[in-house]
Amino acid sequence: MNCEKLRPELMEAVLSVPEKMSTGLRQHLHGCTACSEELASFQQTMALLDEWQAPEPSPYFSSRLRARVREEAAKSSFPWFGWIRRPMVATAAAALIALGAGLLETGHFNLGRVTIAGNDGVVRTTTTTTAVSDLQYLDGHADLFSEFDALDGQSQTE
Repeated sequence: MNCEKLRPELMEAVLSVPEKMSTGLRQHLHGCTACSEELASFQQTMALLDEWQAPEPSPYFSSRLRARVREEAAKSSFPWFGWIRRPMVATAAAALIALGAGLLETGHFNLGRVTIAGNDGVVRTTTTTTAVSDLQYLDGHADLFSEFDALDGQSQTE
């Protein structure tokens, strides 16, 4: 038999009663000295682990552990709105929120909006969404831009 195929059975043989070992494994162990030595080594290791005693914790271990857990919980339990307890920070935050709301309401944040005065004297506000709409606007107002000398790099004073 192949030693690699029997390796899982070796651990089962160590952990269980030797009488429950399969006949194929017994025959292999009689013929293979490497596997029989490995089985003996596993059995010695398990015997040592059975004799080992875990050390007893000190009598004050649990009370010290609970105190340390309380300290860590007190450190990390900073509330999300703990800054409200500081009057200056809370006042500044309220002022910034009010200022932002006022600017949004009055239209100072016209993101994506363009205000354009036409030749007819009417002021229009349009929303730009794509480069295509910009090109359509330029095509539609080509006569206005053709009269605008600053785009050509020339002026009428020359």
